[in-house]
Amino acid sequence: MKPTAPFSIIYEDDSLIAVNKAAGIAVGGDRWDEAGERLDKLLGPARVFTVHRIDRDTSGAVVFAKDAETHTRLCAAFEGRQVVKGYLAVVHGRFPPGETVCDLPLVPDGDKQHRTIVDKYRGKKALTRFRLVGNAGNYSVVEALPETGRTHQIRVHLASLGRPIVCDPLYGVAARRGQTEKGVFLSSFKKGWRGEPLKEQPLLSRLGLHARYLTLPDYSRGGASPLRLSAPLARDMAALIKQMEKCGGFTLPAS
Repeated sequence: MKPTAPFSIIYEDDSLIAVNKAAGIAVGGDRWDEAGERLDKLLGPARVFTVHRIDRDTSGAVVFAKDAETHTRLCAAFEGRQVVKGYLAVVHGRFPPGETVCDLPLVPDGDKQHRTIVDKYRGKKALTRFRLVGNAGNYSVVEALPETGRTHQIRVHLASLGRPIVCDPLYGVAARRGQTEKGVFLSSFKKGWRGEPLKEQPLLSRLGLHARYLTLPDYSRGGASPLRLSAPLARDMAALIKQMEKCGGFTLPAS
């Protein structure tokens, strides 16, 4: 099978470049893995400025500035909560209809595994709005709209709601038992599945979280309109959600 490219460009102008990041590559260096493959280096040879980050295991939209002035403007927009961020997550369990708001405060690097933890006394404010897209069997597709940007925020909030993201190696169902989740199989949610169990391959075997879109405010000096950037789903997650749509009788809204 042809390996997945680490990123594709979804938008570029003189001030910024936006890419659709594959799962498994870091946005930039961090204290745990300075030497690993990272997007900010692959986008060379010209220097780019990191504006924000998504988890290594998360796929989707990431923006880099091309100059210091744009970097300052975009960072201020993210810090000032002027950027609208939309994610898609596939989670365990049947998520309730309508909107669910989680505002549990979070502390990054809160335990020996360097996980983010909920701490009502020491935690920083964190707020995520969740909307059910659809259910299939004992799984759900959920839209996540984080209003703050804490490390692993969506993953921890969903786990705290009892609906952890599938194949999450830190906060998932199997992780709590010190095990590795094998993936999401069609047989686990399609009624009347008649395949061969020993030969079945998972539809998705990595973290089921995708940064689907970003809406940026004007980052130039020309009074331009907000810019909406959409990142198509990777093939594996798209295939899973397509099967869930068929079995659950719902349709994923356009981004």
